[in-house]
Parts: sequence; structure tokens; C-alpha cells
Amino acid sequence: MSGFPAGDLADLALDPVASESSESPPSTSPAAAAADPAAATAAVDGGLDDYRRLQQRLLLATVMVSAAAVVFTAWRFDLPTAGSLLVGALAGLLYLWLLARSVSKLGNGSKKVGKIQLLVPVVLVLASSRSPQLELLPALIGFVLYKPALLLQALFDR
Repeated sequence: MSGFPAGDLADLALDPVASESSESPPSTSPAAAAADPAAATAAVDGGLDDYRRLQQRLLLATVMVSAAAVVFTAWRFDLPTAGSLLVGALAGLLYLWLLARSVSKLGNGSKKVGKIQLLVPVVLVLASSRSPQLELLPALIGFVLYKPALLLQALFDR
């Protein structure tokens, strides 16, 4: 504890201005959460809303980074390379969406993250090896474009 009485911590958690200015949200004791189940439910719902907003921002950032990369690739290289990058970027977006959906199901009867999203890179590699129109390296680079978007989002959230 940081020297605050227990009542002050609850006030900080309910005051939106105080909770936005602090680096980490104050934690309440299990006894306080048991005494006020409505506040505990509101805190969980608020956390889920924050997660959904973060998920939407990450998906949007991935789309923006991918679009910029595809335009740059089409300008600097050729259209088949840009097309392969686009296919990889769409696969990365699908992977990120499936992973976020699997993570959001945690706690609602699910105790582990699903593995279905792991099929996306496998299918991407198989498709690029079988299709003469897809190039493997640009497709894989497009697939990992969600990672720079995650890093950018982490920098902007500071």
C-alpha cells in the first residue's frame, strides 16, 4: 500500500480524474470487493471495455501500417510483390483478430487460449508455396506487420 487508508483507495478507484492521472490503478482488497459486488462487476466491465477499445486500436493500427507498407511496396517494387505483401498482411490481421477473440473468451468457461490462430501462418506458407502468384518472403513480411503496429500502440499508450 502507498500509505492511503482503505477508504481513500476506493475513492481513487471511483474518481475518473484521479484514476487517469495515476500510473497504475489502485487495487482494492478482496474484502472490499466482496462487500460491494456491484463495484467489482463495474470494475470488470470497465476492464472489458478498455480491452475492447485496445483491441480495436490494435486492429486499426495494423490496418494502417499494412496499408502504408502495401502502397510503399507497390511504388518501390512491383505489383505481384505488393499483392503477396497484402495477402500476408491480411493473414496477419486475421491471426491478430483470432488471437484477440480467443483471449477475450478467457474466464468465460475457457481456461486456455485456443490454438486455431496458429493455422493462419501454416496456411499462408502452404498457399505461397503452392501458388505461383504468391511470393513467400513478402507474404511472411506482410504477416508480421502486426508487430510494428503493436509496438507503435505501446509507444502511444505511454
